[in-house]
Amino acid sequence: MTGTQVAVLLGDVALIVLVARLMGALAGRLGQPAVIGEVLGGILLGPTLFHGALTDWLVPAEVRPHLGTLADLGLLLFMFLVGMEFDFGRLRGSGRVASVAAVGSALLPFALGLGLGGYLLREHESTNSTAFVLFIGVAVSVTAFPVLARIITDRGMQGSLTATLALSAAAFCDLAAWTMLAVVQSVARGGQHWQVLLVVPYTIALVVWGRPLMKRVLARARPGEPLPASILTTVFLGALLSAALTQMIGLHFVIGAFLFGLVVPRHEHPAVRESLAERTQGITVLLLPLYFVVAGQQVDLSAMDSSDLLDLGLITLVAVVGKFAGTWIAARSQGLPCREAAVLGTLMNTRGLTELIALGVGLEAGLLDEGLYAVFVVMAVVTTAMTGPLLRWLAGGGEQKRVGEPVGVTEQT
Repeated sequence: MTGTQVAVLLGDVALIVLVARLMGALAGRLGQPAVIGEVLGGILLGPTLFHGALTDWLVPAEVRPHLGTLADLGLLLFMFLVGMEFDFGRLRGSGRVASVAAVGSALLPFALGLGLGGYLLREHESTNSTAFVLFIGVAVSVTAFPVLARIITDRGMQGSLTATLALSAAAFCDLAAWTMLAVVQSVARGGQHWQVLLVVPYTIALVVWGRPLMKRVLARARPGEPLPASILTTVFLGALLSAALTQMIGLHFVIGAFLFGLVVPRHEHPAVRESLAERTQGITVLLLPLYFVVAGQQVDLSAMDSSDLLDLGLITLVAVVGKFAGTWIAARSQGLPCREAAVLGTLMNTRGLTELIALGVGLEAGLLDEGLYAVFVVMAVVTTAMTGPLLRWLAGGGEQKRVGEPVGVTEQT
């Protein structure tokens, strides 16, 4: 890189972070998750405005590959953080209601998505028809656990039965989505890429040897003292190497980062783990907004025509109805009151950044063209943005208990 290119790159990073913060703050004032504003900011810095002229001036072509590298690093650390904050205890102790709701919220939209994939395949070419249909099923069944947790916190629903059920079900959906995404990538690669099967013994190795090693690493920290740089370096090296390995065997690097995050001990050293999460989050605050801009480069809303709008309406309908109905029917079958089941179904329709990451994997694998990718990005924004207004509407009905308050359902563990 030349000196001028370095200066432009650094200026772009500063501009992108500033835009992300401003748009996130604006979204917050409108009662929306910050990620909505950040994604929209990334789209506005893309080709949507002025047919890409603004983008070409702000982010020159020679700088974009380097910006993409930094964005990938931010994405890697974010997925490591998602894995590290995943709590298997939610799956073991969430009870029958949450388990059944999780299955319903995953299976029905996935099944409807398979039919949607068959329909979309008629108009959109793909490198692998089977992988394309499976990917559409995954794309409409995603729930964004991190965004959902933020919405629950912002609305003061922590600790309520509805929130607990939603977080438990979303945790299951997240785990199922990333597992299915790995399967879809394997199918997309074709039979000659048998090495993707190495992810199975690698996952076992992480659990058998990696987790005990992480316990010893974190045990070196002293309670009440700042996290040593050596521990932070060791953990980040592990996440980077894990991501590199899954990328080498034919899976996206986010799978490796997520898997490594899963084996970081959660309960043995809670203070150390919390400090590690805070340090990681501090880095992602700077780097993750770059990913929104890189993703926004593939979204040109000004180029959408009537057929794209038809696809958008159909995809959104399938995604919303499948997720809501699957969750609502499953929750009602376990005795959850109608209104609380509706709140649960509404919360599970939150997609946000998790959907964006999954779509990026599909685009990179050649399963989506840029037009369909843009439509799915808009769907992710719409379905996440509608969560807040729907929750407010559900909270205002009759003399029902406040949304989020415990209800009379006995959990069975």
